Amino acid sequence: PMAYTSESARIQLLDELAAAVDQLAIALASLGEAYEEVDEGTAVVLEQQLFRPVQGAYGRARRTHAEFARRHQLPARTFAPGSPGVHSADPRVHLERAIAAIEQADHVVAEMQDSMLPVEVGDRELRDGLTETRELIASAPVHGRQLLRTIGR
Repeated sequence: PMAYTSESARIQLLDELAAAVDQLAIALASLGEAYEEVDEGTAVVLEQQLFRPVQGAYGRARRTHAEFARRHQLPARTFAPGSPGVHSADPRVHLERAIAAIEQADHVVAEMQDSMLPVEVGDRELRDGLTETRELIASAPVHGRQLLRTIGR
């Protein structure tokens, strides 16, 4: 029956979006670690070009997840802070980890959009949330790589 299919599609979308949120949480934690290890000038760039957009995307994705769950009477989820992984005094280690997590989050959301499930379940708010999340982090990997090239040189 259609009802079951729609519900399972919605649950799948929530799970996938949660995976993207978790990746963004890892990115934020890793960027926080990198921030502690860089000079003041680099820290300003890191905050403006990476931390703020990723934080915005993280908030947007979490809100999209919570509102979608609420609209469809599905269980909400509490998200734990991300782990930055093993500590390193080399900020590049954390920056590389953050870039990988941002790209993974973007990949997950892109696949959700490409799957047509957000269209099939007929939820414009979800589609808008996914689009905005991706727009917020679109340039972060490029900025991250530029920063990687300048750190420790």
